[in-house]
This record gives sequence, structure tokens and C-alpha cells, in this order.
Amino acid sequence: MRKRPTVAPGWLGCVASGMTGLAVAVGLTAAGTPASADPGSETTVDVVIRTEGPVESRAAQDLVRDGGGTVRSPLPLISGFAASVPGGLLPSLRASAGVAEVTPDGSVRMKGDSWRNDSGWNSVDDIKDSAADEEDDDDSRSGSSWGDSGSSNWWGGDDAEPTGSGIGVALIDSGVAPVPGLDKAGKVVHGPDLSFESQAPNLRQMDTFGHGTHMAGIIAGSDAATPSGEARFDGIAPGARVISLKVAAADGATDVSQVIAAIDWVVQHRNDTGLNIRVLNLSFGTDSVQDARLDPLSYAVEAAWRKGIVVVVAVGNDGAAADRVTMPAANPFVITVGAADPNGTMSRSDDTVATFSTRGNATRHADLLAAGRSVVSLRAPGSYVDANFPGARMKDKAGKERFLRGSGTSQAAAVVSGSVALLLEQRPSLTPNQVKKLLMDTADPLTGADPISAGAGQLDIASAMKASTPYYSTQKGIAATGLGTLEGSRGSAHVADSDTGEVLAGERDIFGAPWVGATWAPLARDGRAWKGGSWNGNVWTGSTFDSAATGARTWVSVPWTARTWSGQLWTARTWSNAEWDGTGWTARTWSARTWSARTWSSQHWPDSPWQ
Repeated sequence: MRKRPTVAPGWLGCVASGMTGLAVAVGLTAAGTPASADPGSETTVDVVIRTEGPVESRAAQDLVRDGGGTVRSPLPLISGFAASVPGGLLPSLRASAGVAEVTPDGSVRMKGDSWRNDSGWNSVDDIKDSAADEEDDDDSRSGSSWGDSGSSNWWGGDDAEPTGSGIGVALIDSGVAPVPGLDKAGKVVHGPDLSFESQAPNLRQMDTFGHGTHMAGIIAGSDAATPSGEARFDGIAPGARVISLKVAAADGATDVSQVIAAIDWVVQHRNDTGLNIRVLNLSFGTDSVQDARLDPLSYAVEAAWRKGIVVVVAVGNDGAAADRVTMPAANPFVITVGAADPNGTMSRSDDTVATFSTRGNATRHADLLAAGRSVVSLRAPGSYVDANFPGARMKDKAGKERFLRGSGTSQAAAVVSGSVALLLEQRPSLTPNQVKKLLMDTADPLTGADPISAGAGQLDIASAMKASTPYYSTQKGIAATGLGTLEGSRGSAHVADSDTGEVLAGERDIFGAPWVGATWAPLARDGRAWKGGSWNGNVWTGSTFDSAATGARTWVSVPWTARTWSGQLWTARTWSNAEWDGTGWTARTWSARTWSARTWSSQHWPDSPWQ
């Protein structure tokens, strides 16, 4: 019996991919009626036919046409094709020499279990597309059902399949653009914008970098209702809510103090009405030079974990030679995620750890892997990523370049975050430690893989949801103190004022306020680091949500009165003419010229894994 599909598929890991190769689509779905496995002989049904090779595929296509059927679209990766055939033809088709499998093509919503190639749809194990740039002749079809039974109730429960409904996933990133798939009322709640762009009303909350939108789409993207037969996009947990906290500007630049402030906000507001933040996605990291037991960024995520939030962090994109994971992935309690590479085949038997995924060491490495190469998600038109990597764009059926391919441990972390939302909808009482143990215990080991870089293996959310709740409440590890330095946590990642050349360094936040770990740590631990809109003694943002003016729930922003590392310059000079018009940024192409120096993500975009 064929194995049921499982989730396998960087900021740190989001990398636009212009290459021809695997295109993993998160949740692109056909909205039709599932076909039964063996319908009546007079019924025409949609199927996907997988053969043993190109010659056999051509012979099977001839058989379909001779029997009165229609060949709809080729699936060259699996030596197969999608077709509409009379039900009476199915027995002879299945018995035909060289035909490996005939599966019904129907309505599915992908929860990380169905992978799209550019010629059609398939959820057979992990579909790897070796023809990613071929013309998509029929973008409205799905290539297979959830498994041999074709049932959408794939996880074995008594009710409808889970969607992550009611679960809030906090996304600390570069913001989320209001693109289709993320524009439904209540889908995205905008927390405080703590980025350098928060002072420009036309840029506030907007994803000028393009990373956050890609992550949000993977986690919880969800199209509005579409006509029958039209393609739609759904993320891993389309029923979940994304709480966006923007910390990165158009070139990905941000400071550790901004990220820590955002984590503290998530902890303090996790139980606010309508939020229910149970998951925190951190698809980035720094090359901190200090131990995780001291590092304040490590301490911040551990505080969130101890408050009941499942923290999912990307391991890093420094490859197999890197013996240290990034921070805060180094924290031993959180779920640290590496990337898997399917290597262009259907079976998991030859899957490997992606070459860019940070190996780490025997003490700290990826806890598990998820798909991380050429993952397809939503595009933020005109953003930095979009403008600089046009070859990564993908078209929908209407010919609109709506999607973007990206590779990295960022994407892998987002896949896991969405999967955790499904698990928490199924069992809301699970603790973070129980979630981590479930995912690791049910992961699929990689045959022959380095046990350090591969961790427990590839994420298998279907198995995790069928597994018993573990009697498990603690993890080994020494608690962090948070008494290290901000400068140590930054590592080599600094922001700088391009006009003066001044670099933000030392024990001060973006307002220049002194950082005292001994004062901050107990407040962060208890969820009291914010006082209204103030953090570390300065007003960063407003203190309430506002939905009256925009119709969307958005945290009120306020002007920054002190000179900061964004200065007054965002609104007065460089970005003031940029406006979001629903299709892209009308201003000139975004660049990194305003904020210089190394950021958490920009160093990875031009590297060889993405070309």
C-alpha cells in the first residue's frame, strides 16, 4: 500500500529561487468535487496516471484516447499525466503494462501534504518538479486525493479535517502585504510595527522586503471562495490567524532589540481577545557570539516557550560545514527546523538534508526537517525580493504572476509552524514540550543521512496527529538567564546610518537607550516587559488596537520622538513616494542603499544554493 503523503516539503532562509527544479506549492488547491475511486462505467472521472517511464506514459495516453477519454495535462516528473476517462476504462487502464498507479483527481486542501508542479497537481508522497518552468496548461486540476481512499479526513479523526481554526500564529518578520490569500477579514492581525518604516504611514505594516508575506502564505494563506474548477491557494493551516509583527525594513535590516521587543509583545498579549497566540514563527537568526544560556534573544524565546507558546525557529542557512546553529535556534527548548531536499524524485527514500541547511553539532542541531527547497507561496509584488529575483515568480491560471518560489530553512520553519497549528486545533491542551515530542517521535528518519544535520527526520504531521499524547512535561537543559549582551547577540549583524556611517552597536537599543539585562530579564520572564506602548523606557508604538478606520485589526502606531536609527528620513526623503496600490509598489525598486551593513537575510540571497 502506498504511503500516505506527509509533510516534508531563510531573513534567514527565505530565498527566492529562479532555478529550474522542485516547486513545492503550499496549498494550491482545486475547488471541485472529489472523484470516487471506482465510479460507474458511464461516468467520466478525472484521474492522475503515473507510469514507469516516458514510453509507457505515451502508450497510456493512447489508451485513454482510444477509450474515449481526454488527456488534460502532462506530468513529466512522474512520467505521467492528468486525464478525464470513462469509469469503465479504469480496470483496463490499471492493468495496462507500464502503468504504476491510477489515482482520483479531486478537491483537496493541502496541509503541507500536496505538492504542486507547474504542469498539474499531485499529492503522491512528495512531488518534486523537475520541469518547474513548463507551461501550466491546466492550473485548475489536482493530481491526486489525500491517499488511497481519497478521503479528506486524512488524519483519522471523527470530524472534518483540521485547518488550524482558532489558533493564532505570531509571525515576527518583515510584515504581511494585503495580497489575495492573506486579505480576508480576520486572517491577518497587525500587531505593532517596530520596524524603521513604522514612521511612514504609507509603509506601516507593509511587507516591503517580501519575506513575511511568503512565510504567512505558507503558514496560513487562504483564498476566498473560488468557482468550481478554479485553482485556489491554501497554506498549511488555512483556518489559522496570523499575528504579524513587522520588525524588518525593505532590505531586511533590523536590530536584535527590535526582535526582542516583538517577542516580549507576543508573550504579553498572547491571550488578548481574538488572538490566542499558541505558535511563534521566527524564520531568521543571528551569528551570536555568546552561549544560549546568556544570550538575551535566546532568553526571550525561552520565556515565550515557558508561557505556553510553541516557538519554531529556522536552524540557519550556513550549510554542512557550519558547526554552530544561529541564534535563537541554539536555545535547547524551542523547535529548531532544518530543510529537506527531495532531490527531484517522488519517494522519500532518496531525500537528503538540503545543502544550505546548517548542520550544527552534537549538542545543538535541527530537531527535525521540513521541506525547504523551492517552496511556492504568495508573492509581495514590488518588494525587494520580488524586484531582485524575477525568475522566482510563478503564474496562476489567469497568467498573473501571483506566486514566488523560495528556498531556505525559513520556509521549512513556516511549514512546521502551520503544522503545529493543525495539531493544536486537534488537541488544544498540548504543551509546547508535548508538541515537540510528538513531532520528533513521529518524524520520518532520512536513510543514510548525517544524524546531526537531519535530527529526528522529516516532519510527518499525519502521523503526529494520529499518535497518542505523550506523558511528557520537561526537557533537559539549563535555563537561560538573559544576562548576556545585546552586542554579543548581534554577532556580525548590525544596522548603520548610511548618511553618517554610524553603526548601532554596544549595549543600547534603537533609541539609544541603555540595555540592562538584569532589569529586563525578570520582566520578560513574567510577561511585563511592555508598559502600554513603551519598552525599555521609550515609547515605541501605541497601546491599543484600531479597526475603525481600516476595517482590519491593527495596532495603533505613534511618532517616535527621539532620533532613532531610522531617523526622520523614511518619511521625509527616501520612501515617502511609495504607495501600495494592490498590485505592487508604485515607487522605484527597493534597494538596500538606505540601510547598509550585513542584515540577517540579505547575505543569503545571492548564494549558490539559490541559483
